[in-house]
Amino acid sequence: MMLRYALTSIRHRKGGFLGAFIALMCAAALITACGTLLETGLRGRIAPERYAAAPLIVSADQNVHQTTVEKKKGRTKVKHKAKPVAERAWLPESTLQTVRAVPGVKSATPELTFPARALVPTAPSGAADAASRTAGSQGELRPDTASASYGHSWDSAALTPFELTQGHAPSATHDLVVDQGLATRAHLALGDRLMVQSTQSPRAYTVTGIAAPADGGRLRQQTSLFFSTAEATRLADRPGQITVIGVTPETGIAPAQLAEALHKALSGSSAQASTAQVSTRDARGPVEFLDAAGARVKLVSLGGAIGGTALFVALFVVVGTFALSIQQRHRELALLRAIAATPQQMRRLIGREALLVGVVAGVLGSLAGLPLGAWLHDRFVAMGAVPATLERAVSVFPVAAAVTVTLLAAWAAARISAHRISRIRPAEAMAEASVERRPARGRIVAGLATLVAGAVLVAVLSVLRTESASTPVTFLSVVVLSVAVSLLGPVVVRAAAALLSGPLAAGGPGGRLATANLRGNAARMAAAATPLALLIGMTCTVLFVQPTLADAARAQTRDGIRADWVLTAQGPGVPGEAARRVRTTPGVAAATEIVHSTVRVGLDKYAAQGVTPGGLSRTWNPDVTSGSIDRFSADNATEARSAAVSQLAADQMGLHPGSRLSLTLGDGTPATLTVAAVYARGLGFGDITLPHDLLAPHMDNPLASAVLISLDQSGPSVTHSELVSSVREFQGISVLTRSSASGIQADKQQSNAEGNYLAMGLVLAFTAIAVVNTLAMSVSERVREFAMLRLAGATRRQILRMLRIEGLAVLLIAAVLGSGISLAVLVAFSIGMTGAAAPSVVPIGYATVIGVAALLALVATALPGRLALKPRPVEAATARQ
Repeated sequence: MMLRYALTSIRHRKGGFLGAFIALMCAAALITACGTLLETGLRGRIAPERYAAAPLIVSADQNVHQTTVEKKKGRTKVKHKAKPVAERAWLPESTLQTVRAVPGVKSATPELTFPARALVPTAPSGAADAASRTAGSQGELRPDTASASYGHSWDSAALTPFELTQGHAPSATHDLVVDQGLATRAHLALGDRLMVQSTQSPRAYTVTGIAAPADGGRLRQQTSLFFSTAEATRLADRPGQITVIGVTPETGIAPAQLAEALHKALSGSSAQASTAQVSTRDARGPVEFLDAAGARVKLVSLGGAIGGTALFVALFVVVGTFALSIQQRHRELALLRAIAATPQQMRRLIGREALLVGVVAGVLGSLAGLPLGAWLHDRFVAMGAVPATLERAVSVFPVAAAVTVTLLAAWAAARISAHRISRIRPAEAMAEASVERRPARGRIVAGLATLVAGAVLVAVLSVLRTESASTPVTFLSVVVLSVAVSLLGPVVVRAAAALLSGPLAAGGPGGRLATANLRGNAARMAAAATPLALLIGMTCTVLFVQPTLADAARAQTRDGIRADWVLTAQGPGVPGEAARRVRTTPGVAAATEIVHSTVRVGLDKYAAQGVTPGGLSRTWNPDVTSGSIDRFSADNATEARSAAVSQLAADQMGLHPGSRLSLTLGDGTPATLTVAAVYARGLGFGDITLPHDLLAPHMDNPLASAVLISLDQSGPSVTHSELVSSVREFQGISVLTRSSASGIQADKQQSNAEGNYLAMGLVLAFTAIAVVNTLAMSVSERVREFAMLRLAGATRRQILRMLRIEGLAVLLIAAVLGSGISLAVLVAFSIGMTGAAAPSVVPIGYATVIGVAALLALVATALPGRLALKPRPVEAATARQ
């Protein structure tokens, strides 16, 4: 019976349910898109490329492990946890003999992998062929950035397998074999000279061969350069170590069987080799592409965070939409109560209506969310936030989850919205259908409680000092405060109407009518202002959180660099030889090389930098709060090893000058140092500072990201042109002023934020749709009201003017509320992350947000308003409601 009534109600009130349908469908699409990101992080396939022909891969353990033992109530619990390291972990070369000695091994091929990028001419395409032939000696060069580029020994070509299509294998130091993809892009031929930037100074090589995979295809995700064994060993610069071992089993031996035998053999070998991992099938992909394996964690975190925020926003918007829909049907529902419909029947009717709308919207929205998720994944790949090697996973789970969540949201929204109309007495229901009552006491209490909860979240945010902890709390605070505004909306609108009554009266009859509507229909106006406030608050927070962090980091970097000049590179980095050339230039007092990596203390991850200690105090001022940078330099000039840590890291780990700091370097190598100094400028320079010659050898790319140059003011002056001349032979090296290089750390943070902008942009787009939807619903149901005004003598122009004034009033209320929410959250975020209540608000960005909100508000009221004025007044006034 109730199902039939629900279907009839939907059929006769299509316009009223259309708004709820659109909100639910957009919510389902958004949740599906975030669900596909989450699933890709959990189950996305990483297919091997270079290791495709090796059934088994032996590699070093890429994780840091921690075992904890807890005793509770006489029981002992042992927990094992593992976290990935930032750089590639290497195997001891002795592992190769252990693997070859295992019965069933047909061949074991050692692999060396290291950064190596071709420097190609910047000449126009028509002259590229001729220019490439002299690239080793002249011409302006640029790094080939078509894909990630790695160097290998030709001995490991069989792992793909690569076969020569032209020429011969490299044998001499300056011989080079390039893959077919690079040869085509750079128009390379046998005998050409090609400059290569690897882990050492750039060197020109002679192309002796061109190779391609044996299946006739090309590597899609990387470029391969093959060197002679001796040259590859020199460039890898890992004496006694190898990257991986590719293993081929004897005929008739299953890879899984051999993998088990290898595990047993390796577990009994040397301490470092005993932790080696044996991978088969798709498990080989994460070994080859470490960045793709790390991206899994990032996608799970991003998909979960954005999906959770989207779910909160969706529930918030859907509840508001259903509340407005039920408010528009108040008279109809009151009549049902008057003819003896019980509260339970009312709730069942509204619940079934919501489920019917929700199931259709959920199915259509989730299907639309699949291409949206594909587009989102492609954009992440294009921005470099997710590597292309991590293939997108698609299954029925995100769709099913989105439909389920949509149904639950629709049902919960309907139950919440129908709470009052189903509980009050029939006579009161009829009275409320004609005259708007003040908000229920329970709603006001709930609003105040939510406001207190939001204030608590803001207070917590002000003491959070890490980005990973503060980011989810930031957006949750915005949503919770917006919910409080929604619950207290009618009260806020009435208060605003009292304040605006004077200015609005200056608008003539339209202004006075708008004031009356603000006072008499506060719930309807609040329903329109709330999503607009959420849009403004969320957009401003998304736009200005990262600039707040980046500006603080940039300021710390600017204040902390004492250097007169800064050396930077267009390609992989500044070679050590270039730094030595500058350091020995007359008039240069100090040249500090800087490398950036990530280390772990226990399982906690910290940004680290490595610096050369000589003359460090001349080039760098991290604002030391205790200890001494001179002590850091003196210790690291001898056998003693010391570190400097930020105030945040010192507080988290309980460190002070003289403390011992045990950490794990980027490739899994343990190290123990003495803390020499604690500094305040951690945002600009990272949390841990280590000696350059300790950190760089354990990085995939040991080249310096920058070299800080300080001049000797007492000796002969060194000009900019002289510094440029000293590094002229190193392609892509620039000499910048101190101010130009102030964003060394901040630029990295800003680039990492692009993915967050894109994902949160979808949430904001959904919120914008909800704003237009709600405003259109609010105006379109006033056909009878407009007809009565016209019969009373109001003209179309006066009514449209009234709508515009109402729209501007709603916009002003929403702008004040949304800006206030965003400002409170941004100030708390700034206090926690930078130590100062100084959020970075870009005026033109803020003006754009308000301008877009104004455009949405005016369009969403003007167009439905004109449509509502089309019927003849007499017909509209006497039509059935």
